[in-house]
Amino acid sequence: MISAQRSTLSYLKWPLIVTFVGLVLSGWLGWATEGTLGGILSFLLIGSVLAALEIGLSFDNAIVNANKLEDMTPVWRQRFLTWGILIAVFGMRIVFPLAIVAIFAWINPFEAMKLALSDPDEYSHIIEGAHGSIAAFGGTFLMMVALKFFVDEDKSIDWIVGLECRLRKCGSVRGFEIALVLGIMLSICYFLPTHFQSTFLFSAIMGLLVFTLVDGLGTYLDYKSNQMAQMGARGGLGAFLYLEVLDASFSFDGVIGAFALTANILLIAIGLGIGAMYVRSMTILLVEKGTLQEFRYLEHGAFYSIFALSVVMFVQSLTHVPEILTGGMGVAFIGYAFFSSIRHNQRETQ
Repeated sequence: MISAQRSTLSYLKWPLIVTFVGLVLSGWLGWATEGTLGGILSFLLIGSVLAALEIGLSFDNAIVNANKLEDMTPVWRQRFLTWGILIAVFGMRIVFPLAIVAIFAWINPFEAMKLALSDPDEYSHIIEGAHGSIAAFGGTFLMMVALKFFVDEDKSIDWIVGLECRLRKCGSVRGFEIALVLGIMLSICYFLPTHFQSTFLFSAIMGLLVFTLVDGLGTYLDYKSNQMAQMGARGGLGAFLYLEVLDASFSFDGVIGAFALTANILLIAIGLGIGAMYVRSMTILLVEKGTLQEFRYLEHGAFYSIFALSVVMFVQSLTHVPEILTGGMGVAFIGYAFFSSIRHNQRETQ
């Protein structure tokens, strides 16, 4: 019992180290920015809240990552857990916001960085102005991710049986999930201001296009990998790319939500980076402990959470949705799925 507990706690080693370093940096940044004890405490609090925000919004991401990692070769799994996390932390938490400002303000990335450090309020304003386009892109991508899971005709386990059986039957209709997403996109677009409709549709269609390309490329690369490795190794470069784009889509909401707390890009990177390390450790724990097999409905809860998040991102094009509600829905779905899995296991052992 003690060894099992130590084994589980060992997954928190690096997240705790990163938390300590990140909070020290947050405090130093508060002193360098404000020069007061209040500034230090304020930056420490915001950094901690950002980390909690990232964990709450990304727990379903960890479950989906774990599901995909189970099919990856050990080499590519390790590459995702090392290089992938660096891309996630530095790419999505630093480069992505800079890229948004560079595109929407028509300036080069170096000017965007200068703007972020010298005029954070203007930087935050540009980010918020791009929120609608980002929400349309990310919402479409994540909705396709969720629907692909539910319309899979090979899926053998159902949680909400009536709904999932009907969706699985719809999977025999070619392009059903694409038609459904397009219908939802047009419905949301109808209620948008006229001047924003074309931007929303363009961003949403780009999300659909990127999902189709990444999913198709992943299938093709994995198929070629299977041909080259006759032992049936799966989940190489294609799965790696899929997970990176998926992580990017999950990160949209967290990055945008972070600007509601602070416009300091360095503090945002530190706080969200701390949270990303915990998500990485949760992913590793789920894979190595075989948690997805032990709790059969946990994966279903994650995909329901993803679908709910995609709907929220669409709705955010119309009105603001508090981040606590977004994260709360994900926790609720996954928590209920976890409880349902325990009840199922108890019935099986009786």
